[in-house]
Formats: sequence, C-alpha cells, structure tokens
Amino acid sequence: MRQPVTRNVVSRGAVSIEVLVQGDGAPVVMIPSLGRPAEDFDHLAGSLANAGYRALRPQPRGIGTSSGPTKNITLHDFARDVATVIESNGGRPAVIAGHAFGNFVARAAAADFPRLVKAVALLAATHTWPLKPDLRDSINKSHQMDLSEAVRLKHLQHVFFAPGNDARVWLNGWREDVMHMEREATEATPRAEWWNAGAAPVLDMQSECDPLSPPESRNCYVEAFGAHRVTTTIIPRAAHALLPEQPEAVAAAMLDYLKKIEHA
Repeated sequence: MRQPVTRNVVSRGAVSIEVLVQGDGAPVVMIPSLGRPAEDFDHLAGSLANAGYRALRPQPRGIGTSSGPTKNITLHDFARDVATVIESNGGRPAVIAGHAFGNFVARAAAADFPRLVKAVALLAATHTWPLKPDLRDSINKSHQMDLSEAVRLKHLQHVFFAPGNDARVWLNGWREDVMHMEREATEATPRAEWWNAGAAPVLDMQSECDPLSPPESRNCYVEAFGAHRVTTTIIPRAAHALLPEQPEAVAAAMLDYLKKIEHA
C-alpha cells in the first residue's frame, strides 16, 4: 500500500520551501535535476516510504510554492535550503540523493552541514568535463519549448534516454527560469567548496548508457574520493534521465545502499 504524500512548507527568512513528505523513519532527501520538479522522484519516494524511510522532496525555488532569492546566490544557498528541510523534520542526519544537477546541491549540503548528512547518493552524476558541444546542445534543446516536439524528442533521446526507452515522458516538467537560476548559482560557486561532498560516504549510481559518464570514467569518483567512501552501482538500460527509465532498479539499488549504511 502506497504511503500518502503530504505537502509542508518550511521557512527561513525570505526563503520558503515546499516539501513533499512521505513515510516515517530515517530521512532521505531527494534533489531533482536541472530545471526539474520534485515529482521526478515519485516512484523512488514511494518505494522508500513503503520500506520504512521518510522521503523528503523539497521543490526547488520557483517550483510549486517554493520561493526565495533567485539572483546573486550560490550552491551554498541551496545547501542551506536542504539543511532547513532536515532540521524542520527532526534534525536526524539524512541521506541526500541528488539526480544529475541535484548531486551538486547534495555535495554542497554535505560539505556545509556534515552533522546533518549521513551519506550522499549521486544519481546519474556527470563524470566527464567539460561536456562535449553536441551533448550540451542537446541538453539545451531538450527543454527549449519553442522547438517542435519532434526536435525536442530527438535531443532528449540523444542525452537523457537509452535506446528503447520512451523520451516522451520528459517532454513536460521543465522550468527554464529555474534552470537558469541553478546554472548561475553553480557558476558562482568555486568547485573546491563543494565537489568533494565533505567527508560523507558516497553512492555513485551510474547509468550504463549515460553519454555524460562513459565506461572509461566509471572509476573516477573511487579514484578521486577513495574506495573507503565510494560505492559504485551500475543501472542497465538507462541514460542521464535514469529515474523514469529504470525506476524499479533505481529503487532497489537505493534501498540496498541504505541497508548497508544503516548502522554505520
């Protein structure tokens, strides 16, 4: 039986964050990809709640009823939003799962608020920088709403969806203004301040067909952060979208990791 979802609002000064809350137990906070909403985690949140965890999904500023400054901000501001969500839900250290861009926020939260972060789960994190021009172009055109549906589908398929997976499920849900805010905040934040996720344990959940994380880059976070911190999991038949492509496999891998660190 699926656990019900409630929507709460937590506030800090001029910032108000809408949080989709589901289940009880150890907290897991989920941060969506660039310009995407918390609803991208619908399946994962339900699976976690049914397994005895408290799934917390803050909407990014500008989506739902979440609001706050959108200019002259950094990833540290988003990290503080996450910390406010955790503190407002009892303050128990949480696992923070970030999908694609969301993993930047997860890492920043782990770096800035180590006492509130039990571990970080990187879902379809980008391994190779800078991005190839054709990949960057497809990411931009995937959500360029003045393009035809056929053109957008081509670009969505190129970057976000593995062969055989239906890219139509991501035609909607994009927010250009939120995307620009998140990109500007990332560019305004020195990488050294957040990239390493502090000293938190890391789950690197990789998509088998993600063009942003090709096979030769599979061990990059193990090499950078150390095998003592990083657990690597490969999800077959998925690309950068990951969540809508293989929801059952993602949930199974996440639950497996949560069980492994439960008593750590």
